Amino acid sequence: MHTFSSFQREDNLKHMESKQLDLLVIGGGITGSGIALDATMRGMKTGLVEMQDFAAGTSSRSTKLVHGGLRYLKQMEVKMVAEVGRERAIVYENGPHVTTPEWMMLPFYKGGTFGPVTTNIGLRVYDLLAGVKKSERRKMLNMEEALAKEPLIKQDGLKGAGYYVEYKTDDARLTIEVLKKAVQKGAHAANYAKVVDFIYDKNKQITGAIIEDQIKGKRYQVHAKKMINAGGPWVDELREIDGSKQGKALHLTKGVHLVFSKKVFPLQQAIYFDSPDGRMIFAIPRENVTYVGTTDTSYKGDIANPTTTVSDRDYILNAIDYMFPSLNITADHVESSWAGLRPLIAEEGKDNPGEISRKDEIFVSDSGLISMAGGKLTGYRKMAEDVVDKVTQQLKEEEGILYSKSDTVHLPISGGEVGGSQGFAKFVIRKTEEAVSEGMDDSTARRLIYRYGSNFDKILEFYRDRQQEASAEGIERCLFAELVYAVEFEAAYKPVDFFIRRTGALFFEIEWVKAHKDKVISYMAKVLQWTKEEVEKYTDELSLAMEEAIHPVVNN
Repeated sequence: MHTFSSFQREDNLKHMESKQLDLLVIGGGITGSGIALDATMRGMKTGLVEMQDFAAGTSSRSTKLVHGGLRYLKQMEVKMVAEVGRERAIVYENGPHVTTPEWMMLPFYKGGTFGPVTTNIGLRVYDLLAGVKKSERRKMLNMEEALAKEPLIKQDGLKGAGYYVEYKTDDARLTIEVLKKAVQKGAHAANYAKVVDFIYDKNKQITGAIIEDQIKGKRYQVHAKKMINAGGPWVDELREIDGSKQGKALHLTKGVHLVFSKKVFPLQQAIYFDSPDGRMIFAIPRENVTYVGTTDTSYKGDIANPTTTVSDRDYILNAIDYMFPSLNITADHVESSWAGLRPLIAEEGKDNPGEISRKDEIFVSDSGLISMAGGKLTGYRKMAEDVVDKVTQQLKEEEGILYSKSDTVHLPISGGEVGGSQGFAKFVIRKTEEAVSEGMDDSTARRLIYRYGSNFDKILEFYRDRQQEASAEGIERCLFAELVYAVEFEAAYKPVDFFIRRTGALFFEIEWVKAHKDKVISYMAKVLQWTKEEVEKYTDELSLAMEEAIHPVVNN
């Protein structure tokens, strides 16, 4: 089995350089990870490189919903709603530990975008298109029922609500679990490995890429029969290196979310609501916090570092005040925030971000570089299937090689080997009992089982067998188990990898990050043998990430 560890980064890059790959995937977000898994399952020698950490771009900065795309009905994207709805169920069954059904309430008001009739019809069509299972089909609530579910919503003009199921996810962990499965099946992957140039043959056909290790500075030449650019917001930058950026281009839009303590915003029911300007916004309870978003504004700044501005923050605060008037929430109540970019495909005559389609598209340049843009978290598996179908077709025509069809519909992702959603419920009970018998408290055990799924066995093993080491480092046992697992099995190299993408703590448990960051940094520095400069650089990176999560920037 291939390793997926920070200790093996350079080995993986050397391996990719050592022989021609069938496919090199550029980009380690959900799209690239899905492509690597699909291709590997068909028997292709596959490599994947990501210039930052896996999931560091859009794939850790979404609304964290594997949702069926109800909003796309408004844009009459019927085919998309049907496909995304089907995919949502597949994502859930293959990774029930990172995806959880969540009833969502859509209140409607006198004069609002949605009324009882349109909501009822919309949700019914949605149920049919998305193939929603019986137990999760929409219900209609009257005013009293809606207020009983969530007393905090605005009462003035309330007529009732639609009630339907969405799926909560941890987007970064979903990405990592998909990629871990690809690696387990034979793919090689490296984070902090940036494509700086392409290699061409005499016919100007792309045959490889020059990859620079962002940690050590060394360059590698990786050759591949086919190359897929799944760079998300960076897709056009790679097309520019290839000299093929013409025709359609990306239109980046920014989405921001704010996080509040449950004490300040004691939401008990997820709500999907109209903001004052008619845009739809989610308010979602999650463990000890409530988060609210998202905005949708055109973006032109630094792609690697979108930030929450004062006007983003105020827009969401205004929406909260409109829908939850009794709370009197102010800027001082914001615990943290995050900003992410959507790589949409620009459409002529459509400058308003809300009007631009979320469809995915595949572009093939004259050199043979295949680029994939647009699309949604929920549809990652189908997107991967479509683009790898294209690759298999090309290889069949060019070399007579026959690859099998996609085989990921019923393939559990890493951590998902628990017998689907039904089996997972029993798994949680069994593993919680096991963890409690080892001294872990019940609620911590459940939280970690939901985070790691069947890989919780490894966490429990570290918790049990490395107590002395944890104690010598002065690190709490559960945290130590997660940290060791992140470094040895999930390629975490920097503190931000661990605190943002492996645990989500920087967004949802910022006080926990403050309490433990120094010990985590010193442990990682020791085992990963950072230089003095690296220690300073990565400590500053984490401090900056925390600062940006807590304090919005003044508008640029």
